[in-house]
Parts: sequence; C-alpha cells; structure tokens
Amino acid sequence: MSQPRVRVVVLNYNGGRLLERTFSALEATVWPRDRLDLVMIDNASTDGSRQLVAEAFPSVCIIDSPSNTGFPANNLALTSLAEVDFVALVNNDAFVEPDWLAPLVAGFDDDLRVGATCPKILLASRFVDVTLETPAMAPAPGDPRSLGVRLVAVTVDGVDVLGAVSGDAVHGIEHDSEHRRFRWTSSGGVLSIPVADQESEGPWLVEIEAMRADRVESMVFTTETGRVVTNVDTLPATISFEVSGPTYSLVNNTGSVVMTDGSGADRGYLQPDGPAFDQPREVFAWCGAAVLFRPEYLTDVGLFDERFFLYYEDIDLSWRGQHRGWRYRYIPESHVRHLHAATSVEGSDTFRHYTERNRLATLTKNAPGPLAWRSPLRFLWSTGAYAHRDIVGPLLRGRRPQFSLVGSRLRSFGGWAAMLPYLLGERRRIRGGSVRTEAELDAKLSVTAQVEPT
Repeated sequence: MSQPRVRVVVLNYNGGRLLERTFSALEATVWPRDRLDLVMIDNASTDGSRQLVAEAFPSVCIIDSPSNTGFPANNLALTSLAEVDFVALVNNDAFVEPDWLAPLVAGFDDDLRVGATCPKILLASRFVDVTLETPAMAPAPGDPRSLGVRLVAVTVDGVDVLGAVSGDAVHGIEHDSEHRRFRWTSSGGVLSIPVADQESEGPWLVEIEAMRADRVESMVFTTETGRVVTNVDTLPATISFEVSGPTYSLVNNTGSVVMTDGSGADRGYLQPDGPAFDQPREVFAWCGAAVLFRPEYLTDVGLFDERFFLYYEDIDLSWRGQHRGWRYRYIPESHVRHLHAATSVEGSDTFRHYTERNRLATLTKNAPGPLAWRSPLRFLWSTGAYAHRDIVGPLLRGRRPQFSLVGSRLRSFGGWAAMLPYLLGERRRIRGGSVRTEAELDAKLSVTAQVEPT
C-alpha cells in the first residue's frame, strides 16, 4: 500500500532569503518524493522572493495571488483537494525537521473525526538566561506593573533581538510618542536572550541599551561568567558583556487554546521545552504556522474567513470545527521551528489592530452567548482605562500624552463594528449547524495556556 499523498502549502509575502531554508527543509522531508507536493502561494511579493523560489526550487508549484490578501490566501491551495489524502500548512518563516510529517499522518490513526494534527513548534532561536536586578519605579496611575528600566535594544553579535527576548523580567513591546519601540523590565528576574539557532555554547557578545524614565539608578546583570553593574540615567546607556554556556529551546506552540476571557493563546508559549510537552493530547485549536489537515474537515467546516486578513483565522476555523464535532491532536514527535512574528512584527500597529479586531470577530461568530456579548463591552472599558493612563494622566501632569495604543484599539473596535452585520449572520449559520451545546464548548475553554512541568 502506497503512502498517503500530502500537499504542503507555504504562503509567502516578501519572505526573502528565509524561503531558501524553508523549502530546503521541506525537500529534506522523510517521505516518498512522488507522494509529496510542495506548493507556494505568492501574495503579490515585491522583494524578488517569488523568483528566488522559482529558480532555486523548480519542483515547487507556485500559485500567484493578484494582491496581498493576507493569511486567507492559503485558500487558493485548499479549494481542490480531491487528489491528496492530507494537506499541510507551513509558514514561510518555519523550518520543519526531516521526520516531521510521518508522526502527523500517523496521528489521525483511523479516527475519522480528527480534523487536524499539530506538531511541537519551537522558537527558531535557542536561549540563555541572564538575571537582572534594578530598583523599581512607580508606573503611571492605573498601571499595576512593577517597572525597572526601558530596554531600547538588545543586540547579540550585531543583531537586535529586543522583540524576541522573553522571561519574567521583561514586559511586552510598547512605542513612545515618536513611535520608537521599547520594552519595560520589571525590577528583577530572568531575561531569556536568544543567542543562536543551533546548539552551541558561545560565547556571544550581548549589548543592552537601556534608560530610566526619571533618575540615575544601578542595574545588575548576572551571567554564568559573573556580574556586570552599571548606572542608568534618562539617556540611553549601552552595557556590554559576554554570555556562554548550554542553551535551551522555548515553546512557541503545542496546540492552541482559547481562554475563558476569549483570548486565543499558544499552549505552553515561552515555556522551556521538556517532558511536560512530550505527551500527545487533544487540543482546542491548531496553529496556522504548521498543521496537517484531513481534507474532509475543510470540506465540512469551510476555509479561512477572507475578511480577517491576519491573525485569529486559525482560532476561528478551529472553533467552527469544534461546533461541527471535529477534534484536533497535538503530536509531540513532530518538530518544527518558527521565527515567531517574522512577517509582521509583534507589537506593531498592524499586529495590534488585527489581533484585537479579529479576536472580537471570532468571539462574535463562535463564542457562547455571555462571552460573545460581554467581550466588546469589556474592550471599551479597558480602552477607557488606557486612555486615562496614556492621555488624561500625562495631560494632568503637564507631560506629553501618548495616543498610539488608544487610537489603535479604537480603530480595531470600529473595524469590528463595521463587520458586525456579517458576523451576526455567520453566528446564526454556525450555530444552526452545531452538533455541540454551548455548555460543551464552554467547558473546553482554558483558564491558562501554561503547562505544568512533570
């Protein structure tokens, strides 16, 4: 009996040289080559990456989208699946390991109600830990965080990795009044710094550019090789030191969850890979960065909502499948590495707009009634709290207000409101075909996306 025929779809928009690594890894897949079809959908790229793939990987079938229609352009390769047994999506910034496919195929295990299988997706970089200590500073009224210093840049061997730094000592990406990005630290904890995408022990040169918002304070970094102490003022200061030692991997996704507040999340996100992630399990949703589908699932549930453009398309399609009684399995033996948010940088205006708008849209379409109707009201309330913190508070203190976050949230809410007639129609259609009760779906929502260590 021959192996199943699998189509692998890579969506590209200005993927540049990343595509060489993506397709080289796919061509090294341990699977009969005559049973593996590689397809690239080019979303009207302008960087020459389409031509790069055409020349370097002539066996790849290229489908051209006349304009950039975002992630739903994947639908161009999902509408006609009669000739394949399974179809996979792999991001143009994701890199499969050679034996990634066979475990995903085996994960269907003759269970006809499994609609998708999900690999263990790890962040592409490997990480080392650096401990930070600095005095705490009181944030603006209404901000419950303990703040330390602003990180303006974190450079490893000449590459700024500020957006990829994780750990309990750092908060998310923000932008100042000049639209320059930065990240607040807490007063102490661990900075997990990406240093390489292969196993290595360094050393790596780390340069951290940081500043205080008010006065001179000391900042202490502790690595395996010692302590670095410096003073930080209201002007950026650069602190340089070397790090070395064993590195570790962080989880990007081991299946997706929907929280009880309606937020979609990557299961295990930014937790160190380990035994807790080595057991297969059923998950609420799959992640569009890498997934294998049964065609019958897509035929029954439908394809990506083309109004979404970016973000939450996978949560929406997963949730629609839950209504129809489909299930999804996480398969830990399948490994994929991912350059998280390489295409649209996390924390950018684009990221914020579409994640907020599409989260509300997904809830309107799919969520149990109380959650669906409560979420827009909660969104407006929290936007008002941000307005008090970022606009009213600074004005009262004679400082420059910051409008970017509040403006972005209001644009997202307006985008959701414009979609509302369509979304309500979809809600009636989805619920009319649902085979699960609200109580059954509500019970599948999660309190946390963290995974308990074993």
